[in-house]
Amino acid sequence: MNEETKILSYDVNQIMDIIPHRPPFLLIDKVTGTDSKTFVEAIKNVTVNEPFFKGHFPLAPIMPGVLIIEAAAQAAAILVMTAPQCKGKIPFFMSIDKVKFRKPVVPGDQIHIRIDVIRLRESTGKAEAVMKVGDKVVAEAILTFVIADPPKND
Repeated sequence: MNEETKILSYDVNQIMDIIPHRPPFLLIDKVTGTDSKTFVEAIKNVTVNEPFFKGHFPLAPIMPGVLIIEAAAQAAAILVMTAPQCKGKIPFFMSIDKVKFRKPVVPGDQIHIRIDVIRLRESTGKAEAVMKVGDKVVAEAILTFVIADPPKND
């Protein structure tokens, strides 16, 4: 395997070195593989201790769909922020298209997220996101984002 096709993985501490998200809003626990160009695979472990379960159907907890999409966006951000042409930049949502929620995600589930680049340019990107629990698709979407300088704290 040459350097151009090397597959990388990251633990949660390395993830926090790459993207600016922090608990409780960091939704990616591990990156299991990426080539920093065309794809990233990540894992979100869903536990009953998640703060959103206190208010999202406490007697029958279900992970909010918007947070499943946010986890996918964070995985895509890892891909973008490790791509050589995007160093020092940050992705911001432009649109979320073709979203489908297929099955509920509950405590004890492990979401496997797969992001495949459709297009990645200097200032914009588009990716397909598929989220699975086991072999069942729980959600999917097309994510479009702008790649810009991080906001300045004045």
